[in-house]
Amino acid sequence: MKAIGYTDAGPIAAENALIEFETDIPQPGTNDLLVEVRGISVNPVDVKVRGKAQPEGEPRILGFDAAGIVKEVGSGTTRFRPGDEVFYAGDITRPGTNASFHVVDERIVGRKPSSLGFAEAAGMPLTAITAWEILFDSLKLKEGEGEGESLLIVGGAGGVGSILIQLAKKLTKLNVIATASRSETREWVKKMGADYIINHRNPLDEEMKTLGISPRYVASLTHTEQHFKAIATLIKPRGHIALIDGPQSLDIVSLKPKALSVSWEFMFARSMFQTEDMDAQHILLNRVADMLDNNTLISTVNRHHGNLSVANLRSSHELQESGTAIGKTVLDGFS
Repeated sequence: MKAIGYTDAGPIAAENALIEFETDIPQPGTNDLLVEVRGISVNPVDVKVRGKAQPEGEPRILGFDAAGIVKEVGSGTTRFRPGDEVFYAGDITRPGTNASFHVVDERIVGRKPSSLGFAEAAGMPLTAITAWEILFDSLKLKEGEGEGESLLIVGGAGGVGSILIQLAKKLTKLNVIATASRSETREWVKKMGADYIINHRNPLDEEMKTLGISPRYVASLTHTEQHFKAIATLIKPRGHIALIDGPQSLDIVSLKPKALSVSWEFMFARSMFQTEDMDAQHILLNRVADMLDNNTLISTVNRHHGNLSVANLRSSHELQESGTAIGKTVLDGFS
């Protein structure tokens, strides 16, 4: 089968930053599905892995999000059968989805939304799982809760921010404040449903003071180190901060006077450690599919870069690395 990967970690500008190669079709294990990949998307984790994680031996196949058709199932599977259309966000410890076929544990797979094509469906899983786990695992909210409270989302126009805005508005009673700086990103987060928009190019505590709102919850999706002092200032006492990026250091002691809590969200944790509740991602992806099909949620896909190829995947990585990507960028499978 065809696959795209890399042999040497480094910048996307390198001549062979991405290569196409032939490899064997993987064989599904006991709990696995073999999926014919029809659509993929690009996430920040793709470019971080390609830039920093040196492959050992064989080229490393990139890609996490995928949508496709089940071709074979493992002996222990119960949720899917050959011919089913599925979408999922994969497992960081296994080969990726930038290939003709891919093997994935069925416990982290959901049914593909019938209202979306394969590429558009592939734009949703990783960010939807991350956003869902921020709300209900990290911040410990329950559906229908949050009346009178606010959530500040730092980095509202990215893939996670785009779906987090929607899930918070549809499944909780929180007021949602999203940060965005450019006119196009401000319009995007407004489209996603944000109640208020502030500019993250300015000090966030000053921006929030102008609004007259002190949020109990903060989801810091990007540049946490830059904004951490302001977040500690603007958040309510006994508030909760969830983050997904990788700051080099944080002054946790500064959070003590307000008795603040901090949680990391890493959507690969369940699959990486084979947790007992791994199928929580199967369940939530099915909920997301239902919400997309009944128009409770709208797609966060903003760019379609054609079929999977080295050139098209390179341009997608370049866009992601530029820091100007809005929503999600997707591609069809190999032509």
